[in-house]
Amino acid sequence: MTVAGLGAGASFGIAAEAPPGGAAPSAGLVNDWLRDRSKEFTAWDIGGQFRARFEHRDGFSITGAAGSMDFRDHGADVANGYGLFRTKVHVGYAPADWARVFVEGRDSFTVEDDRSPRPENDRTDLHQAYLGLGNPKEFPVTIKVGRQELSYGDERLIGASDWNNIGRVFDAAKLRYEKGGFWVDAFSGRVIIPDDHNFNVANDYDWFSGVYASSRTLLPKQETQAYFLARNTGLQSPTALGAGLPSLLNGATPRDIYTVGTRMKSLPGALGAWDYSFEAAGQFGRFKETAAGASLEHRAFAGHAAGGYTFKETTMTPRVGLEYDYATGDHDATDGKHTTFENLFPTNHKFYGFMDFASLQNLHDLRLSASAKPYAPLLVTLDYHAFLLADTHDSFYTVAGARRGGLAATPGTGYGINPGYGNYVGSEVDLVATWTVKRFGTFQAGLGHFFTGDYIEQSLSSAAYGAADANWVYLQAVFNF
Repeated sequence: MTVAGLGAGASFGIAAEAPPGGAAPSAGLVNDWLRDRSKEFTAWDIGGQFRARFEHRDGFSITGAAGSMDFRDHGADVANGYGLFRTKVHVGYAPADWARVFVEGRDSFTVEDDRSPRPENDRTDLHQAYLGLGNPKEFPVTIKVGRQELSYGDERLIGASDWNNIGRVFDAAKLRYEKGGFWVDAFSGRVIIPDDHNFNVANDYDWFSGVYASSRTLLPKQETQAYFLARNTGLQSPTALGAGLPSLLNGATPRDIYTVGTRMKSLPGALGAWDYSFEAAGQFGRFKETAAGASLEHRAFAGHAAGGYTFKETTMTPRVGLEYDYATGDHDATDGKHTTFENLFPTNHKFYGFMDFASLQNLHDLRLSASAKPYAPLLVTLDYHAFLLADTHDSFYTVAGARRGGLAATPGTGYGINPGYGNYVGSEVDLVATWTVKRFGTFQAGLGHFFTGDYIEQSLSSAAYGAADANWVYLQAVFNF
C-alpha cells in the first residue's frame, strides 16, 4: 500500500490533485516538502488540518441556560455567537506495502460560547490511532484495528460527524474483503465519549457491529450496497464514565437494535446529466427509554429517495434536485412497542437542514436543492426543507436524537408529545457559498432561516413563551497542510 493510500485513512487527508504536465499528484504541503529533500520520507505521511468557524445562532436552545429552548420568542436566552477552533495533526508510517500505522491528535475548543458545559470543547486528545495490515492488490483481505472513524454510504446511519468541532470515532476492528468492484466489511467497536480535560475512552457498554457490502457491478450504472448493523447497549451505559456527570458525557440508554438496509446510488456520469440515490432501512429488537424503564419491542423504518439534473453544457453548470426522507415515529407510548427509528451514528448536518434542528426520527422532510458554480473555485448552494412530524403522538427530536421536552401538564409551554397539535414543524432555507483555494484550503459562508410551523407555534403558544423564527449565520476557514 502506498503512503498516499495511508493518508486516505485519515479524516482530512489532502485529496490528490494532478498538476499539469503529467507531474505526480501532491501528497500534501508537508509531505511534498519533506520528500523533495529526502527519499526516506516516502514511507511517511505527515500533515494535518486547522479549521476555524464563527457561528451566530438566534432562536436556538442554549445548554445550561434556564428555560432556553429552540424557537422560544421571549423569557429566556436563545441567542449565542461563538468561535470554534479545531487542529488535527497526523503521522503515518508504512514500512511495507502491506503494513501501516497511523496516529492523529486533535485539539478542539470554543470561545465566547454561552453553552454550559461546552459540548464542542475537548482539548488535546487522541483522535485516531490504528494499525492496518494487508495489500488488496496482492491479497483481497485486509484488517484495520484501533481508534478510527467509521463512515459508510452517505453517512445517514454511520458517519464521522465532521461538522461537529470534535467529530466521532470508535475503538474498533474492521476486516475487509475486496476484489474487483466488490467489497464487504465486518466490523465491531465501541464509540468514544469526548471528555474535556481527560483522556477520551470508549463506552464499554455500547457496542456497535455490522456487515456492510458494496458492489459497482451487481447492477449496471449504480453502486449497490446492503448492510446488517447491531447496536447493543447495556444497563451501565448512561453512567459509563461515572454517575453525576453532565448529560453530554452520558452514554445511550439500554437497547438491542438491529438494522437491515440497502442503498443504491448512480455512478458519477453514468446517466449523463441525471443522478439518483435511494436508501431503505428496517429495524427490530428491544429498547429502553431509561435504564430503569420497561423493555419495549422495537420495530421501525426509514427511507430516502433523491434525484437531480445537472445542466452540464450551461454556464455555471447548475444542478437542481428533489429529495424526500422519512422515518417512523411512535404512535402509542403505552402499547409495549417502540417504533421511533434509531438514527444510530449519523452525520445529520449534511441532510436535514444545515441549522441542525432535526434528525432522521419521526420525520417527513421534503428537500429542494439548487447549486451553481459562478466560476470554477466557487460553489453556491441553496436548499429548502419542509419538515413534518410523521406522528404527532411522538416527539420532535433534536439533531442528536434526543426528545424535545416540555411541561405536558400545561399545554403551550414546551414540546413534549402533543397529539392534538398540527404536524407541520416548519420550513428552512439555507444558502452556502464555498470557495476552494486549490487543494490546501477552503473558505465557506452560510446563512439559514427557519420559518416556524403550526406544531412549534402551538407548542410554545403560552404568553410566557411565544414562538419565533430562528436565524443562523457562519463563516469558516479550513487549511490543510
